[in-house]
Amino acid sequence: MNQQAVKTRVLVLDDNRSTRRKIVSDLERSGLFQQILEADDGLDGFQKISAGIPDLILCDVEMPRVDGLKFLYMVRSNEEIKDIPILMLAGGAKRSLRIKGFSEGANDVIQTPYDPDELIARVKLHLKIKQNERDLKKRNKELEQLSNRDPLTGVFNRRHLTMSLNTEIIRHTRSGGALSLLMLDIDHFKKINDTYGHHAGDLVLQQVATRLTEELL
Repeated sequence: MNQQAVKTRVLVLDDNRSTRRKIVSDLERSGLFQQILEADDGLDGFQKISAGIPDLILCDVEMPRVDGLKFLYMVRSNEEIKDIPILMLAGGAKRSLRIKGFSEGANDVIQTPYDPDELIARVKLHLKIKQNERDLKKRNKELEQLSNRDPLTGVFNRRHLTMSLNTEIIRHTRSGGALSLLMLDIDHFKKINDTYGHHAGDLVLQQVATRLTEELL
């Protein structure tokens, strides 16, 4: 997928208004983002996140009230937003401060004043990395679902039953209450296969699974 075709949201944090406006202008020209949010310090930026989680954050290191490193810690400590890519902007910041940004979880550190083309290239890179991570999580989830379901009927298989049953037994042991297990058998199923063929037997299994699922929902 062409990354430029993907419309996303970005948050820019910088207490220097002229620097912030230049970053916003460069991002607008890139056409990467549908929405560009602005904040002049970490506290304001954290409040902006609550209004809409951004796909990427550009954050100055040195800011009043809540600086870039404190803001970085606040984001990484929050389970819902901890994976947002954060690119730190370091101007007159000391080398040790820039290194600390990496150690505290910054995805990148960009020296300011910056080259606009380099800034956009790094932003594209981190957006692509994030999209790849999303795709990987989605594929892993799909693989997990496939490993837990019967390919013919789509219902949960024995592997899932074993794991679920263990969980339910532990819960029952801890909290008490009733624990029931229902087992079903299809009468004369072998006769169906022998008379009409295995394809017909597969259709019967699918219909039985569908009916049971509908009744249990």
